[in-house]
Parts: sequence; structure tokens; C-alpha cells
Amino acid sequence: MTVYTDESAARALIVRTARSLFTRGLTHGSTGNLSVRLSDGSLLLTPTGSSLGTVEEADLSRTDPDGTHLDGLRPTKEAFLHAAFYRVRPGAHAVVHLHSTHAAAVSCLDGVDPADVLPPLTAYYAMRVGRLPLLPYHAPGDSALEPLAGRTARSHHAVLLANHGPVVAGASLEQAADAMEELEETAKLYLLLRGHTTRPLTPGQAAALAPPSP
Repeated sequence: MTVYTDESAARALIVRTARSLFTRGLTHGSTGNLSVRLSDGSLLLTPTGSSLGTVEEADLSRTDPDGTHLDGLRPTKEAFLHAAFYRVRPGAHAVVHLHSTHAAAVSCLDGVDPADVLPPLTAYYAMRVGRLPLLPYHAPGDSALEPLAGRTARSHHAVLLANHGPVVAGASLEQAADAMEELEETAKLYLLLRGHTTRPLTPGQAAALAPPSP
């Protein structure tokens, strides 16, 4: 577990991670948002309308644990999602939400299992993500999603928002970003393999690799 006691270092880490995700095509335009939970319980988030490719340390927002704006630029309109994850996952110290292309594509498919959208095609997906529930569509920024997200986050550190994109919590920002990338790559594999007979991990194999709860 990483406890972020140095706000300046946490700001630098958020910007560094944002740049990495953006330059490698995991997010685009002004989509996606990142946060970390500081040791005093406040949240440091990317601001609304910002691009992860250009956001600066001074631009970041700070809110209280419930997502109420304290200082900095206005926080992402999805700050309530981050707050919901932190509220029910005491070991989580970072949340990543992206609109990554392949995961977003899967979120638009009809007929997927809402209890577990992606099969465990690889060991690393089973280790870093595990089960991935699909939450029903809500417009971006619709706080009506908050109670459902909170209930689901009690037992899942990653969710997929219908017609939107994934949200992943982790014990550190590096861990959350790694799990997000694994989720995106597995979504890509899933789409590439549609129409083919696949051989995912068995339930026992996947359970043996299930990630610890942050």
C-alpha cells in the first residue's frame, strides 16, 4: 500500500502518469481523470475539462473525502465516482477512469454478462483485474450513479460503465494504471477473438490468481 504523505510528489506523479497514458493512446482529447488519496484523507484529482496530455501540477483540484471542492481548479465532474471507491475501499489510494477505445467498445456491446463483462483470457488479467461488472448507463457526471458504484466497489476494484469506460482503484497510482492497461489490452483481445472459439482460464485458475483487495 502506498500512502501519499507528500502532496507535491503526489501532484508530480499524477501529471507524469497522465502524460504516459495520453501519449500511449489510452485516452484522448479531454477524456479521463485520475486521483490519489492524500494521507489527510483529501483527494487530489485532475480538473474538469482538462486533457491528460497537457494538465499541469498547479491545475489539480483538491476535494474532501466526499468530493466537495476545497481548492484548485474545479474537479472532474466524476469526482463523486472517485469518492465512492475511496469510501468503501480503505486500502485504495488511487483511482483511474479512462475512455480507452477497446474497453469503451466492449461497454457498448449487447449481450455481455453484466456481472463479469470480460473473460479471463490471460493470467495477467486475472491477477490485475479479476471480475469486471458492467454498471448501467448514466450520463457523464450523473451523481445518481454514486450509490450503485459504491455498492459495487465494495467487492470489485474495477468496473465498466456502460457506453462510457472503465474505472479502476488501486493501492497506488502505478498499480491502478497497470490494472487499467491490462483491462484495455484484454478488451482488445476479446474483440479480436470474437467469432473464434476461445480457451479462457478456468474458474479455478482465475480464482488462484485473483488480485488482493486494495
